[in-house]
Amino acid sequence: MRAGRVAGTHAHGGDGVRRSRVDVAELVRLRTYHPEAIAEAAARRARRPLLNENGRLMIVAADHPARGALGVGDRRLAMANRADLLERLCLALSRPGVDGVLATADILDDLLLLGALDHKVVMGSMNRGGLQGARFELDDRFTGHRPEDIQRLGFDAGKLLLRVDYDDPGSLTTLESTARAIDAMAERRLPVFVEPFISRRTPEGKLRNDLSAEAVTRSIAIASGLGGSSAYTWLKVPVTQNPDDMARVMETSTLPAVLLGGDIGDSPEDQVAAYEKWRGALQLPTVRGLVVGRSLLYPADGDVAAAVDTAVGLL
Repeated sequence: MRAGRVAGTHAHGGDGVRRSRVDVAELVRLRTYHPEAIAEAAARRARRPLLNENGRLMIVAADHPARGALGVGDRRLAMANRADLLERLCLALSRPGVDGVLATADILDDLLLLGALDHKVVMGSMNRGGLQGARFELDDRFTGHRPEDIQRLGFDAGKLLLRVDYDDPGSLTTLESTARAIDAMAERRLPVFVEPFISRRTPEGKLRNDLSAEAVTRSIAIASGLGGSSAYTWLKVPVTQNPDDMARVMETSTLPAVLLGGDIGDSPEDQVAAYEKWRGALQLPTVRGLVVGRSLLYPADGDVAAAVDTAVGLL
């Protein structure tokens, strides 16, 4: 076995689908004795264009843990078991129609060592500083991939989170750092996916994203105008509270966009409702695909393959 390629066994999951068993001991051995194996795996990774012939993108997201967001529905630590998460990711990436993955360095490094990223779109998550539930949650500093890291590793794109609270002066700092990150990605001709929200705190201090049509419209307008060039900027947007508003909301910008999934709830009914919202929004001219994480990796019925296949079918 080459250094930088971890062999895995296979076992049947509860859904009856063969799922790769990650050899954690081998991952740790490589990280301990051959840390250079990660860069070597990145250098030999077989790459592909951002978009295939169908012009659509289906990306699985797994950058939540680095922001301390480990919960799925009422399971507060669902994403905490790294081997289990990697197995779910490997299964999702193996399904037909899945184009790639969005994650932080630790997870992408593991996937490189597992050989799971060949012919896949790889997106590096750039700002994870706004930890879930923290008083500084809106201070979304760039603690993840830098533009130079994405370029050095031969990854295909970056993603950043932009939450703006009109009552928080710190949002101006976030806006400025976001603009500079967009500039740095454009200089390298690397796509950057900007995920904008208008956010506010409840009287109890919890941060909430406003998914009304007006708020999502404003967030798109703000994000679209950041930086010295929008040539390489994509948008990553939520479906509005009322899905019927999406056509009007998406008229705000000519930038290509993907839909984000988010935490859609724990029941199969919630999953079906989310699929229907995505299906309608995917018909809009600027919407090019889906970036979905927890709802596909941790579906209510446990069947990762079926959840991923259903999402792919919407495209």
